[in-house]
Amino acid sequence: MRSSTAGSEGDVRPSAPSPMLQRLAAERATGALMRDRGTLYLADGQVVHAESPATPGIDILLTTGGALRHEGWWDAVAKAGAGQRVGRYLVDSGHVPGGALELCHLGALYDAAFFALAPTRTPARFRYGVSHWIGPVRPVAVDAVQRETHRRRELLDRIWPDALTDTAPVTRTAHPVDAPVPPGRLRVLELADGVRTASDIARELGRSAFHILVDLRRLAAAGLVEAVGRGAAPFAATPGRAVLPEVTADPDVALLRRLRDALEAL
Repeated sequence: MRSSTAGSEGDVRPSAPSPMLQRLAAERATGALMRDRGTLYLADGQVVHAESPATPGIDILLTTGGALRHEGWWDAVAKAGAGQRVGRYLVDSGHVPGGALELCHLGALYDAAFFALAPTRTPARFRYGVSHWIGPVRPVAVDAVQRETHRRRELLDRIWPDALTDTAPVTRTAHPVDAPVPPGRLRVLELADGVRTASDIARELGRSAFHILVDLRRLAAAGLVEAVGRGAAPFAATPGRAVLPEVTADPDVALLRRLRDALEAL
């Protein structure tokens, strides 16, 4: 099985797209693009799946969210994993409605791609011919994946410019909670114990890791959490600035609306 390496992937500008990914899309390549923080699977130049150690897998998102029972997932893996048709089996066997699987799969794909396409100085590798065991669900154009990744980076920076809470363990501060915290964000705050990272919290809650980053940056902007060992950040909230205005609509809702519109258009 042949593979290639792209030295040009060392460009770490935050908004820079992946040159190798664009080239693979142009040549309609099939295989796995492996980067520091994740892997993108391509078929005929489109992204068909993505995985990252920073994000919960599609199995966690499906089972924790209640769309699928654990035994249903393992039944699908056992019976269809070798044939790389787990997604198709979940639908055909009645375990998961087709629309629910597509929405969850697209959410997991964009989530993992955000981390996999993070700026890096390490060359990427592409293994031609590699397929993922989830099988065909809903391919996404490379340009769409890169646009969404860029949009998410800009959103995080608008909420709070310090990215340390994205990767380091986070802990609550002594700052009092001066205003109501939305229930989902409150659960994230409760799990900020000085040991868990954003990825740990995402797995515990069975939620998109990117949306956990959004919650943590909003909590950091409100002065309610900080990265362990960081102390007061240069952008630390001042007294009386406990809650910043929402920069955008709830990302979970916004993403679901975009996915719904895309599915309806298809």
